[in-house]
Amino acid sequence: MEKKVRVRFAPSPTGGLHLGGVRTVLFNYLFAKKHGGDFIVRIEDTDQTRFVEGAEEYIFNTLAWCGLTPDESPLHGGPYAPYRQSERKASYKQYADQLVQAGYAYYAFDTPAELEKMRAEYKTDENPSPQYNHLLRTKMHNSLTLSEAEVSELLAAGTPHVVRIKMPLDETVSFTDMIRGEVSFNTSQVDDKVLLKADGMPTYHLAVVVDDYLMKITHAFRGEEWLPSAPVHILLWKYLGWSAEMPQWAHLPLILKPDGNGKLSKRDGDRLGFPVFAMDWTDPKTGETTIGFKERGFLPEAFVNLLALLGWNDGTDNEVFTMDELIAAFSMERVHKGGAKFNYEKALWYNQEWIKRATSAQLVEQVAETLAAAGVAADGAILLRVIDLVKERCTLMADFVTQGSFFFVSPSEWDTASIQPKWNDQKNMFFIELAKAFESSIVWEAHDLENTFKEITAAHGLKPGELMLPLRIMLVGGKFGPGVFDIAEIIGKQETVNRIQKVLSILEHN
Repeated sequence: MEKKVRVRFAPSPTGGLHLGGVRTVLFNYLFAKKHGGDFIVRIEDTDQTRFVEGAEEYIFNTLAWCGLTPDESPLHGGPYAPYRQSERKASYKQYADQLVQAGYAYYAFDTPAELEKMRAEYKTDENPSPQYNHLLRTKMHNSLTLSEAEVSELLAAGTPHVVRIKMPLDETVSFTDMIRGEVSFNTSQVDDKVLLKADGMPTYHLAVVVDDYLMKITHAFRGEEWLPSAPVHILLWKYLGWSAEMPQWAHLPLILKPDGNGKLSKRDGDRLGFPVFAMDWTDPKTGETTIGFKERGFLPEAFVNLLALLGWNDGTDNEVFTMDELIAAFSMERVHKGGAKFNYEKALWYNQEWIKRATSAQLVEQVAETLAAAGVAADGAILLRVIDLVKERCTLMADFVTQGSFFFVSPSEWDTASIQPKWNDQKNMFFIELAKAFESSIVWEAHDLENTFKEITAAHGLKPGELMLPLRIMLVGGKFGPGVFDIAEIIGKQETVNRIQKVLSILEHN
């Protein structure tokens, strides 16, 4: 790399951040860090009609949760501020004027009604959506069809107008995509995109080129849905005289529905019961909350890991990567051309792997919050031991409630239906004696409790296997949980005895 690598993520603050957007951030971030470069976040808020209150804050909260901290942004500052396009509004008009003066763009004075009329008048079966292009611009109200005097008069009168790029006729625009190789377009297939709107705000097409140039962006990575815009952007780089400074491009593959049929959407998540946003997003207009991976119980490390493997691999069978490992292994050459199917079962597997790999100290804060949200107050020192015992049984953070709450709160109900079919007086007597033995125990450790259990079992001529399930249900409430004597050690002598006696009482009255 001759120049310092500078990449950017440029979201519009219009709502929640789809996991495809976070993956775009991740690939930008990994590439920048791999090459000792800078990762910039620039807010593209030029379309004020789509602006949503709170969306920008949400974007930065999401990046913070994922550990993808920008080097420069509206929040973090930087040498190329401001990083919100709305705050850069004054800088774009000069470039639009430059393009008009050079003959690469033109003023268009068409009213919304005239545009609607054009779409209706020129609509055919072969062309159901007529576009403002090289064929129709000659029939419209613009500086190509009006005289110089008429144009000057309209501008002097402050007549609302936009600036459109004048797409050349039948030229081939080509570029080398870092993922797809050589990509070519015929300019006759592309309409004359608006570059500057009537309110003086640039559209994405002009703003992204100007800002990438001024911010010295070296590589532009974005979703493949932006490929059709590439010829417009490449011509703008050329027409503004900046071809030598144009960034290298890479258009990332789509994240597809689980069946591979089309791009994954929020509706798919709603329909199939999994999140597609990184974090909970509440629409300020409707009040509707869309659940995110974070609130569903995913660790950020797992979320980042699963996103990295959606459309990329390092050429090995390795699937679990830390952020540092991803940075070391990442290359655009190994990003796939084809779309990547989203598999929620695989996402759950990643989360389970990361929960298993985490230390209890790394998990304790989040587990305590999860338990507290379920109304369970957990003692910190005991919680560390509990996490170590149960984490391998947990796929989502909510599983710590099921797998761990009985350590801190006595069960409210017991699965006695699983005990009763094989229950008899002999077993009843055994547990009465076990409770007494436990109550008189001086040493309260799992190993000693197990020995006591085995001794009394042998004395009653019973098999341990017949008694372990009832004991587990007495302590836990159901047929789950870690080693039963580990549970007894942690909940303590009195609580263990109380739970045994409670279930014996229930069985006696059934």
